[in-house]
Amino acid sequence: MPALTRAEAETRALLLDVRHYAIDLDLTRGEDLFGSSTVITFTARSDGETFVDVKPAALHRATLDGRDLDLGSLCDNRLPLQLTAGEHRLVVEADMRYSRTGEGMHRFTDPADGETYVYTQLFMEDVQRFTAAFDQPDLKAVFEVTVTAPPEWTVLGNGIAERVTGTEDRWRIAPTPPISTYLLAVAAGPWHSVRSEHAGLPFGLHCRRSLAPYLDADAGELLDITRRCFDRFGELFTEPYPFDSYDQAFVPEFNAGAMENPGLVTFRDEFVYRSAVTGTERQIRGMVIAHEMAHMWFGDLVTLRWWDDIWLNESFAEYMGYQVLSEATDHTGAWTDFSVARKGWGYDADQRPSTHPVAPAPEAVPDTASALLNFDGISYAKGASALRQLVAWLGEKQFLSGINDHFTRHRFGNATLADFIDSLGRATDRDVHTWAGQWLRTTGVDTLQPTVTEAAGGWQLEIGRTGGRPHRIALGLYDSAPADPARLVHRDTVRVDLPAGTDPQTFALPGPRPDLVLLNDGDLTYAKVRFDEESWAAVTRALGSLSEPLSRAVVWNAARDLVRDARLAPTAFLELARTHLLGETDLAIVEGVLGFAATQAVGRYVSAEQRPAAQSVLADLSRELLRSPADGHRLAAARSLLGAAEDIAGLHGWLAAGRLPDGPELDHELRWRLLLRLAVLGALDEAAVSAELARDPSAAGEQSAARCRAALPDPAGKRAAWAALFDGDALSNHLFNATAQGFWQPEQHHLLEEYIPRYFPAAAATAARRGPAVAEAAGRHAFPVHAVDRETLRLGRQCLRDGDLVPAFRRVLADQLDDLDRALRVREVGAR
Repeated sequence: MPALTRAEAETRALLLDVRHYAIDLDLTRGEDLFGSSTVITFTARSDGETFVDVKPAALHRATLDGRDLDLGSLCDNRLPLQLTAGEHRLVVEADMRYSRTGEGMHRFTDPADGETYVYTQLFMEDVQRFTAAFDQPDLKAVFEVTVTAPPEWTVLGNGIAERVTGTEDRWRIAPTPPISTYLLAVAAGPWHSVRSEHAGLPFGLHCRRSLAPYLDADAGELLDITRRCFDRFGELFTEPYPFDSYDQAFVPEFNAGAMENPGLVTFRDEFVYRSAVTGTERQIRGMVIAHEMAHMWFGDLVTLRWWDDIWLNESFAEYMGYQVLSEATDHTGAWTDFSVARKGWGYDADQRPSTHPVAPAPEAVPDTASALLNFDGISYAKGASALRQLVAWLGEKQFLSGINDHFTRHRFGNATLADFIDSLGRATDRDVHTWAGQWLRTTGVDTLQPTVTEAAGGWQLEIGRTGGRPHRIALGLYDSAPADPARLVHRDTVRVDLPAGTDPQTFALPGPRPDLVLLNDGDLTYAKVRFDEESWAAVTRALGSLSEPLSRAVVWNAARDLVRDARLAPTAFLELARTHLLGETDLAIVEGVLGFAATQAVGRYVSAEQRPAAQSVLADLSRELLRSPADGHRLAAARSLLGAAEDIAGLHGWLAAGRLPDGPELDHELRWRLLLRLAVLGALDEAAVSAELARDPSAAGEQSAARCRAALPDPAGKRAAWAALFDGDALSNHLFNATAQGFWQPEQHHLLEEYIPRYFPAAAATAARRGPAVAEAAGRHAFPVHAVDRETLRLGRQCLRDGDLVPAFRRVLADQLDDLDRALRVREVGAR
């Protein structure tokens, strides 16, 4: 189907004023189809031709002002309309197809108990899979939805949903305020619900029945975070919460982390924890709750006019999610996790050829297909980092004043970057328009490099840089403790402004030079930071002694960048981790460093010859961390060890014992991790996988079994996994991901060689056939990341050059190949 272009959207918005949708759904028509009847009331401002978007399995009837429309005129999911000036009433009746890929109306049957659930994900251009609509963000309207569902089901929607009096199978959802089409939401099934009330509004938590004990165990924590964040947003924003209820539904096989549907936020149900999790994971879940709640204002109350301003949704929700979580809850260290884990997502994306400005120029987002590619580390992590720098430069009071002016002026409407900057400008005498041009309209990561020299009466710091953005940063000055060189003591924090431009900036400072000069201490700006020689010596000697977790996170992030830029050997990073991670108290840092060590340093950056020794270092470090008294550290170490262990007998022993030595008991999640490692090493068979699935017949168990089966080093098993991925469409989105994650294993390089050249045409064909969600998964999860060699790079570049690739797959493939090229450069430098 053709992507909606910006020009088409602008033309339609000039012609139409859409006021009301009445949608009636029938969810009782079987496993494949559901009924969707839609009445749209709208006004045409003049005579003109336009179209309504609809992607039916079968179109039964369409009338405009009582006159039948030609059903045969439906082409590329567009039904043409010839309009005269004035009011109109469009009726469309159709059967729609349920999805297995998380797009449109997704249908899922729980293998644990056979219960079925459906929910919508109508983002970007998928509302046409659900109902007829004028599908673009600036044609807001009121939505009224009625639903016929099996009697045992509960229906949820954007407004309060109630069973129609005197019926068992009919539900009516309260009308919404004016919202964009992509924010329409319905979820139905035999939900297990925990209900509450706060601030005069009904609050609800919902999940599959098979997850009920796990939701009940965490309901107090989830509702507490929800209430605290809700109250904090109420303090910060002058506009009250704009909807009539606040439901949070944890739904199966969800592609994203969550979706900000007004009044009905949907989350991936992996956030309902069946097994032990770390405090960092609970903090991340809390951040997602706060992030989605921020969208009730940023995105739902005030919505972007076109998709070039997606940052107005995501960057703000990302920033406010971390900030409000750290202010309103016990997760006061949320920004440390952002620094050591989330921010790298932005840095990585910003150094690829596919980078783009936080706020791209309108012509850079000509249609919805190109817009979909911008939901990445730039729009989330870099954008949030830019806003954190804006608050440091502008002041929090002025920032909030600008935000509230923006909400008041555009409530229940649409806005642009220019509108927002104008609101900020009314709150300050600073030149925010110039700042926006320097920060939001540019690409790339600035790099800050210190040079320290002695000077009369003190010392001198010169900060050189690449990139020309202005920065307000803190300099952390640290001295070695006189009696203990392995301990750094904070001397002072100096705040400096670096003006726009690339000229080095020099600062004269009193006293002896510090042992460590840490640029961007506190992590208030977005830039890679380097170290002078003496400071790096202090880092290698005493990193773990820095008193503030956020300072340590800045250093670890800088070390990560040095590895990626081929300035620090990955083996040296592992040594840094072995020296300083054992005493680390912040769990987010432990998990972030272990994650980079496993997936990048060991997984990609060391050579094949170095890999066994590097894997051994990681395994030994993980064993040492298992002795930590902190449960979260021990769980993180257990996961790391289960991914690195080579001792088959030891792994079988742990499985038989039901726990790791000095480590946690093996719950469902850890048992599957252990079995996956045995499968990779060739020490597991199909019978063992089937037995474990019988022990854990859940959706998560089904995915874990698919991952293990694909990982078995058996030619027949690899052929079956390959056929499931690329020769058919039976796998749901999550089963596709799991199978792909299991397939490629570096320990099985020789077995997998024949599949590498086959991957590129097979993945391209699957992406074209199955749509954007699977296209992205085919590039992200099914790519042979283990094959760090020039031939794989050549084949991939040939595919990019010669292949007719759908945009979603082309973008992910280009990013994967750039990462592969970087890995080769790191290896080549390491081999010198």
